[in-house]
Amino acid sequence: MRRVVILGRGGAGKSTLARRLGDVAKLPVIELDTLFWEPGLTATAPGRWAARQQELVQQDAWILDGDLGPYDALDVRLRRADTIIVLDFFFPRCAWRAIRRGRERADFWRWVWAYRRRSLPRVMRAIATHAPHADTHLLRDPRAVRHFLTRLSRDDQVHNR
Repeated sequence: MRRVVILGRGGAGKSTLARRLGDVAKLPVIELDTLFWEPGLTATAPGRWAARQQELVQQDAWILDGDLGPYDALDVRLRRADTIIVLDFFFPRCAWRAIRRGRERADFWRWVWAYRRRSLPRVMRAIATHAPHADTHLLRDPRAVRHFLTRLSRDDQVHNR
């Protein structure tokens, strides 16, 4: 595991998982939201976003945390990923986390609400098309995330002995 992409609906805990995974796997974490959104929450132009991602994925090791929904260009980072983690948590959990985090725009809430119906199938098709080689993990609840991290920690301890 050297090049990891973390995807999922808003409020699923992508950034939290990325930080924990970065600690366990000793990989640098890059939060895509901070690079994508320009002042006034203006989306980066698609061509510029694809070029920026191309720069990022040239590094040898990384965790790219972020799902930008309809604004995203997944193919660039999926092609270089060796591991993909998709957080598919239920809407109420994600909504609660997003509300606690702060105010969000209406388009964010439409995306979060329709994620399973609209975005998740698009994400899974993109993975099948651009990253059939990647080790893909679909985690559906916090317990699955804890189990994944625990297993990874154990594997790391065994390999470092």
